Amino acid sequence: MKKKSILIGLALLAGMLTGCGSEEKEIYFLNFKPEVTDVYNEIAEAYEEETGVKVKIVTAASGEYESTLKSEMAKKQQPAIFQINGPIGYESWKDYCSNLIDTELYKQLSQQEMAVTSGAGVYGIPYVVEGYGIIYNDEIMQKYFALPDKKSKLNSADEIHTFLELKEVVEDMTLHKEELGIEGVFASTSMGSGQVWRWQSHLANLPFWAEFKDDKDYSSPVLAGLAADTVEFKYEDKYQQIFDLYINNSCTERQLLGDKTVDDSVAEFAMGRCAMIQNGNWAWEQINNTEGSVVDAENIKIMPVYMGLTNEVVQGLCVGTENYLAINSQVSEEEQQLAIDFLEWLFTSETGKKYVVEDLKFVTPFKGYDNYEYSDPLANQVVQWMNNENVNTIPWVFVSFPSVNFKNEFGDALLRYCQGDMEWEEVVTEVKESWEEESKSRE
Repeated sequence: MKKKSILIGLALLAGMLTGCGSEEKEIYFLNFKPEVTDVYNEIAEAYEEETGVKVKIVTAASGEYESTLKSEMAKKQQPAIFQINGPIGYESWKDYCSNLIDTELYKQLSQQEMAVTSGAGVYGIPYVVEGYGIIYNDEIMQKYFALPDKKSKLNSADEIHTFLELKEVVEDMTLHKEELGIEGVFASTSMGSGQVWRWQSHLANLPFWAEFKDDKDYSSPVLAGLAADTVEFKYEDKYQQIFDLYINNSCTERQLLGDKTVDDSVAEFAMGRCAMIQNGNWAWEQINNTEGSVVDAENIKIMPVYMGLTNEVVQGLCVGTENYLAINSQVSEEEQQLAIDFLEWLFTSETGKKYVVEDLKFVTPFKGYDNYEYSDPLANQVVQWMNNENVNTIPWVFVSFPSVNFKNEFGDALLRYCQGDMEWEEVVTEVKESWEEESKSRE
């Protein structure tokens, strides 16, 4: 009887030890994007089946991520993977962000300068991005380059690498617009109320990036912009020359641009009434779904916004995001490593890449996506530009602009300039004074 009790006890102990050895491993991922929750759940199932590691997906309601994150970080079980919205978000959560500089996730970024850094550390990894530049209809461009009396010595749009080359082509196309069957080279510069974001944010991104990147007191031009109480707007002449090129070679006379919307300009491009439009990869769906659209997927391409900045021959698209993944430094080292392993599997393995492209539909800034096709042709273009090692992607510095009011005042000044009611020097003064005034509100 005693022998039997011993055997039973040994069996129970063996069972307990076996249970401890097979303790379930779990990663807690606080998801920012409600629209892809179902996809993430499917990915989690696939990952658990392949590795045995469970991924717990919790999704914050739209517009409530920050409050949800604060609540979850106050609990005993904190998320191991969470999102920050760039350098600004890092300042709020830096005590919870692990240094990811030695991870494959960081090493596989096509443009490592896009990561959120502080000192020698890397604390936020961008995972989905958008890019913008000058979108063009290559069918119309090829028609121009085939003209026997064209002024430009270039033979295709992909040979344009400077503002001067762009200017020569655009102005010559304007002279030939009847032969090309267009109303203007550029779509109308949308200056209607609430429609000026392409100019006071996206176009303005370039001169302020050039101004802020020279400030070596900060690890990124975004942080330099956030710290700037005043601006010189020292590349205002570069901004003016590309803006003038837009408004003087478009479908609408400059004095009438105050009534034009982004929808108007997208429709003009979609229907072949112009050859170019400044916009981003998000525009493809609208272009493609416009009634009467004549732009085929194989003919829609994108080039950088050339305005004459230094060394622009190696300038890429303006690519950015407010979506950065961080690993919680407050959870155990084991869970931190499990979280890193999962993200590296998702963004660098063949199985994970397929989910990213086909299901999540993320334009993602990691290497190794050249052989994957997005259903969106502009997304494919953005990926190609990001992976081009011969050019430098321009970050989104406009996120550091001091306020919405600053951007609105910038836009109002641009409209008055278009209408002939304000000289360019007055626009420059307005921008500088507005920045100084509005920067006080964030002190």
